[in-house]
Amino acid sequence: MKIGELAAATDTPVETIRYYEKQGLLPAPARSASNYRVYGPAHVERLQFIRQGRSLDMSLDEVRVLLHYKDSPGSDCGDVNALLDEHIGHVSQRIRELKRLEKHLRELRAQCASSRDAAHCGILTEIAQASRTRRKPAPGKATRHLGSVHG
Repeated sequence: MKIGELAAATDTPVETIRYYEKQGLLPAPARSASNYRVYGPAHVERLQFIRQGRSLDMSLDEVRVLLHYKDSPGSDCGDVNALLDEHIGHVSQRIRELKRLEKHLRELRAQCASSRDAAHCGILTEIAQASRTRRKPAPGKATRHLGSVHG
């Protein structure tokens, strides 16, 4: 099958498939006489595995580790358990961060309960004040919007 067919079969954008190939997650496909990529059932299965890992919010590095163990069925599964335990910890941390963010947004929303003009909007005033007094991060500690989500 060609890359467009693989994309349709796995509901994956063509650009993503090419990216996974460049990252070494998908093996390079064979080429036809006209130099088209030719994918087989093993590519479909592997791409579905990658997509499932990503749907569990696993990083590409985590998926890469899982693929390593999948490709080595005689390996000890304990390392897979450890990887998943660590990922669960990251998810738990993100949930705590998101709950703090939700609380902050609700508090911010409470600053402006009436429909006054924007010049007197409590939300805008609060954001402006916070941006002027925002603390700088400690050296070596970058600030990121939900860092563990996007980092």
